[in-house]
Amino acid sequence: MSSSSIRVSVAVPLLNEELLVDELLRRLGAVLDEMPGGPHEMLFVDDGSTDGTLAALGQAADKDSRIGIVSLSRNFGHQAAISAALDHARGDVVVAMDGDLQDEPEMIPRFLEQYHRGFDVVYARRTRRKESWWLRASYFLFYRLLAGISNVRLPVDAGDFALMSRRVVDEIRRAPERQRYLRGLRTWAGFKQVGIDVERAERAKGRSKYGIGKLFRLAFDGIFAFSVVPLRAAAMVGAVAVLLSTLFAVYSLWAKFFLDRSPQGFTAIILVVTFVSGVNLFFLGVIGEYVGRVYEEVKGRPLYVVDQVRRSGMPDREGP
Repeated sequence: MSSSSIRVSVAVPLLNEELLVDELLRRLGAVLDEMPGGPHEMLFVDDGSTDGTLAALGQAADKDSRIGIVSLSRNFGHQAAISAALDHARGDVVVAMDGDLQDEPEMIPRFLEQYHRGFDVVYARRTRRKESWWLRASYFLFYRLLAGISNVRLPVDAGDFALMSRRVVDEIRRAPERQRYLRGLRTWAGFKQVGIDVERAERAKGRSKYGIGKLFRLAFDGIFAFSVVPLRAAAMVGAVAVLLSTLFAVYSLWAKFFLDRSPQGFTAIILVVTFVSGVNLFFLGVIGEYVGRVYEEVKGRPLYVVDQVRRSGMPDREGP
């Protein structure tokens, strides 16, 4: 598809970003103004905001027909909001980005350059983060741990900021799971993919809505959705425990019959029993995570509930 006929949807989930809406719209609109093709659209998903975010978007939509708004009935979470954006995006390509301006809209033309070179997915590889050292270290370790144990070759340091072709978006939409790790699904979909180095900007205003708890949940979603290594680790630890206990039993018999003494040590016994019990409980928790996720999938509830949709600019796509 030539650059003169391509239509771009920029999909942005928002939660209580009233302070950032005007700056986000200004910068994103300026980027779309310079892009060939079109019509393009800015599709915002309000994920149950309790401040003036939705009202600010509505006022902007009155002045700019390129703005589309999907308002969810409550807060369903970041990954669900992005999924809602993908479901409602009409463009030939979709750029998913966060609304805190850490994902800079000015990078979108660089994504499109790679798209026109034949890549279906162009993702941002985050460099030189501005977060605290312990958070940067946690991200560094997590991405490499997940890449090492995943059954899909997941790229490291790649977030949700990415361009996806229409066929990639359609494949992600066909994935039925409720516990979503979209950057993993994006890789799972296949096709030609490439990463470009993008310096991670600081948050422009306000506070991050992704607390430690949400970060951990996202990390668990990635691990449990794309790896069974935790389950295999339970079997490996059990096998090692059986081997060590067998060796200790052989030593005990040898000491009893040939050295006329028995191994002693009440403290050692308590430590071993406590350690083994802790390991058992830990892996019961791991198994419980997998079982709980199966339970969530079986219920089959919708990933999100839409309150209202407002859009006018980009017409529906033709064909499938």
